[in-house]
Amino acid sequence: MKPSDMLKGGEIDITQTPSEPEYIFDMLLLLNKQISSKFERCAGVSASRLQLLCKLYQVEEISQTLLQKEVGIDAAAVTRHLKQLEATAMVTRRTKPEDNRVTLVSLTDYGRARIVIFKQERSQFVAQLLQSFDETQRHQLADMLQVMNSHISDMD
Repeated sequence: MKPSDMLKGGEIDITQTPSEPEYIFDMLLLLNKQISSKFERCAGVSASRLQLLCKLYQVEEISQTLLQKEVGIDAAAVTRHLKQLEATAMVTRRTKPEDNRVTLVSLTDYGRARIVIFKQERSQFVAQLLQSFDETQRHQLADMLQVMNSHISDMD
């Protein structure tokens, strides 16, 4: 069915069965929602926070702006995540002495210890999620997701 066939008076008829591409898109949205909520319950940390923590684990200290750019999460969300991580003593933030406009972020010793646990939880979660795929299927899936990611990047 063509999109034009679904139009009724200039509006899309949402009662029509979605096309295969639309179904795939809907399934990706549902999968993203389920992965996000189940991962957070299993690992005890959101995927976004884990991404921030993993980047911080690789460096001694980093500016909040550079951290935001490197992980690709919007600035407001990074600030919100870091404030909550700071409240749980996992990260510290301080103003750069030479430039009060720059906030420097680093993991605490407690944060470094916790990230090891979080990464183990992530590995177990991913293994369970992909348990029914053989190596060839995992490679195919990774390739397809990479192509889709490239298409999304090209839309900017």
